[in-house]
Formats: sequence, structure tokens, C-alpha cells
Amino acid sequence: MTPKAAIRAEAEALFAAFQAAGAAPVEADILLPAETLLDLYGEDIRARAYVTQDPLRGEMMLRPDFTVPVVQAHMTHGADPARYTYLGEVFRKQDHLGPRASEYLQVGYEVFDRTAPEAADAEVFALFARMLAPLSLRAATGDIGILMAAVRGLNTTPRRKAALLRHIWRPARFRALLDRFSARTPQPASRARLLQLLATDVPGVLIDQSASFIGLRSPAEIAARANALIDDAATAPIAAEEAATLDDLLTLSAPAALALTHLQAIAARMPAIRPAVARFATRLDALAARGIDITTLPFEASHGRTSLEYYDGFVFSFHAADPGLPPVASGGRYDALTAVLGQGKSIPAVGGVIRPGLVAALKGGNP
Repeated sequence: MTPKAAIRAEAEALFAAFQAAGAAPVEADILLPAETLLDLYGEDIRARAYVTQDPLRGEMMLRPDFTVPVVQAHMTHGADPARYTYLGEVFRKQDHLGPRASEYLQVGYEVFDRTAPEAADAEVFALFARMLAPLSLRAATGDIGILMAAVRGLNTTPRRKAALLRHIWRPARFRALLDRFSARTPQPASRARLLQLLATDVPGVLIDQSASFIGLRSPAEIAARANALIDDAATAPIAAEEAATLDDLLTLSAPAALALTHLQAIAARMPAIRPAVARFATRLDALAARGIDITTLPFEASHGRTSLEYYDGFVFSFHAADPGLPPVASGGRYDALTAVLGQGKSIPAVGGVIRPGLVAALKGGNP
């Protein structure tokens, strides 16, 4: 059997297993309208999408992922609840040669069910764990929802909270912002010089006095940005205790059962995360009921922060021993995405994908 045939056979087997678990097979177009989707995928995939121009349909892209088109189709005419599975190629540019292919097969499983979201999380994770058990992979789990709740609960301005939420997916930028907002690092010298200049007059007057105007932003947009910088400079720092508590959360890494105890202690200092921690506890009960050992299941509060930006709750992945390989499988909860694409409707949703090419390679001893 050729390598491609082996991968296709593995994909078909996974596809059949998801159908046996109750999922209806669905298709998604390979060529998709780019305008809406590029905003949803986030910075990483947006930079790696294959985008082209169609003379009639405008900007289009080769399918980088199945979840968004599946959500679009479900929110248009899907049943409630619903379970879907799919098989097909996805396309993503790579910036170097290596184990990450530009075109590869994905097989996925998505659950749309509003009755018990944490039970659905456990269903998806346990199903993936059972299907991938022969490969002895390392599991990783996290919960973006807890981190988002912590940021929303900070005692600071809506503008600062929005900036931190926007950069949750870029850990280095998030850390730099948190350190600056909590006065642990000084503001950049260039910003200090700009603020010193802005202190001499209102932004509109300074713009009018400038010798030239370069760039795509309008004078009104520049003035609005300048006023935002002035307001931010006058904002009190995030309290040291709050910043330290957020640091504690960001660095939490422990078996899930032990992580729950630690999260409950953090919630005593940061009440905003209590509902998210309660959902985490409910999920652990559901996982245990499905045979997952939560005393050994790895949990990292920051896990998933470099993956797709539409995840907003439980996240998971399965990894081979070789750290140079991409995840064999990954997934998570994306409730907010259904609201964005639902035109006034929404439904809790969770799902994941498996790379059959990696599964076939690992089974053949040649990843």
C-alpha cells in the first residue's frame, strides 16, 4: 500500500468510527469566501491561508479548517442537538520545510448540544482518547474560559481588558501588556516621547501642525488613538495582588484533579472565575464517569493559547513523543463562534480533529 493509500485508509477508518459514535457525515467546500473567515481564524491561520481572487466571487481561500464552514451550515439549517463528522483536505502555508505539510487530510467530530456542555466536552475527549489509545499519545488539556473570566474580572478599564483578551492568543504580547498595565515594566521610550508631545496640545492641533501626512489612517482615527493613549497613561495600574493572582493562574500546570483544588483557591482571591471553575469541576466529573483518570490527566491553564482563536472554553490535544511533530489531534469548545455566525442564534458547541497522516505514520513506525 502506498503512503497516500495508507493515510486515506486510516482516514476512512476514523471517519467510520465517528459515524458509529452517532455523527452524521457532512461536506464543506474546498474554496471558501475569505472575507468573513479570515477574521474568525485568528492571526496564525490568517497568515497561512491560501488566498486568491475570483473574478465573480471576490476574495476566496482554500479551506484551512472545517469547523467554521460546518458551524455556518449548522447555524443555517442544522438540527438541535446535532453531531457531525467530516473527512477532507485542508491547506495551510508553512514557513519552513519539516513535518508540517501544506496540504493534509483532517477527520473531525463536532457536537452541537445545549443540554449539558460539560458532558459534551467529556464525550468528545473520551471518544478521541479511546480511538487514539493504541498510539500511547500524551494528552494535554486546558480551559481558555477560565483565563478569559480572569481577565474580564480585573479591576481595570474596559479598554485594557479588551487589549488583554485580544492578545490571549499571543502569550508574549499578553505578558508584555500585563507587565505594562501593572507597572512592572516601564512604558516604551517611544510611547513616553509621544505622550510628552501630546501633553503640549490636543491631538487635532498637532496633526494640523504636522508638515506632512503619511499612512492609511484618517486624521480622526489618529486623534482617537492619541486620546486613547492619553487616557491609558492616566489609568491606575492593575493592583500587584491581582497581577500576581493572574500570574498564578497562567503558570498553573498539574494533574486535573489537583488543578481543581488550586483553581478553587485562586477563585477565593478572584471571584470572577468561580463560575468557570465550577464548570471545570462539572467537566472533571463527566470525564471521570467516562473512564478518564482525572488524577493523572494533564491540565495547563495556558494550554491552547497558540491554537485557533475561536476556542473559548475546554481545549485539548494529543501528542506523539517527538516534540517536533504537530498534534496528532486537537480540539475544544467554541460557543462564541456559533453566536458570531448564527445571525442572532447560538448553541454550545465542541469538537476536534485528527490528522490521519500522523496516525498512519505512527502505526507504521515512521512519523
